[in-house]
This record gives sequence, C-alpha cells and structure tokens, in this order.
Amino acid sequence: MVKYSEGGNEEAIFDAIFHALSDPRRRAIITRLCEGPATVSALAAPLGVSLPAVVQHLAVLEEAGLITTLKSGRVRTCTLAPDALRRAEAWISTRRLPQERALDRLGAFLSSQSSPPDPSKPSKPPTPPAKAQPEE
Repeated sequence: MVKYSEGGNEEAIFDAIFHALSDPRRRAIITRLCEGPATVSALAAPLGVSLPAVVQHLAVLEEAGLITTLKSGRVRTCTLAPDALRRAEAWISTRRLPQERALDRLGAFLSSQSSPPDPSKPSKPPTPPAKAQPEE
C-alpha cells in the first residue's frame, strides 16, 4: 500500500483513497467520524467484527490519509482528515463537469429539433388523397 503524502504521486494518492473507500465497513467508519472523533472501541461496536479487524481497516484509512489517530495511554482516538475527502471530491468533479456539459449540449440540440409526436395522444389516421374527378 502506498503511503499518503502531500508531495506524492497524485495517481497513487487517489488509488489509496478510492481503495480505502471501496470497503463498506471503512465507509461506515468514515460516516461515523463525520460526526466527530471516536475511539477504536466506539468505531468497532456497530461493525460486528473483531477489534483487530477494525484496527486493520483503520490502518488502511490512515495510510490513505483519510483519518488520523492519536494514542493517549491505552486509548486510540480517530479523527477524520477532511482534506483527503476534498481532494477526492475535486478529482471527481473535474471528470463530471465535461460530461455534464456534453449532456447539456445534447439536451439543447434535442430541444431545438422538432418535437416527436406525443405517444399519449391518439394519432389521427392519415386522410386518403382525394380521388380525381373524371373529366367529362
């Protein structure tokens, strides 16, 4: 696993962030930390897994730079590192905007075209051409 660092390779940083967020338990930990700092025991309780498993998940999140931990005596407290989430959000946003612009252009183009018939309205059968009157 690549360690998160400010001056590191951008691609490796995003790989670590998205890898860390790929697990539902790690996302649950991030969700809980959005409410404020929490101890490892408090984070482990709702997950239904062993304490060592939670510690491994926390290590992945910390290596990705998504959380920080502080040990005071026997208690380890985890805190969300929002800058990493902002970087991921910015990365996603730069990829989303061109797609949204393309869809906006498509919508404008389709709006400028003649509107198709409304399928909810009954269509009138075509009127047959008028018969030519025989010349006398």
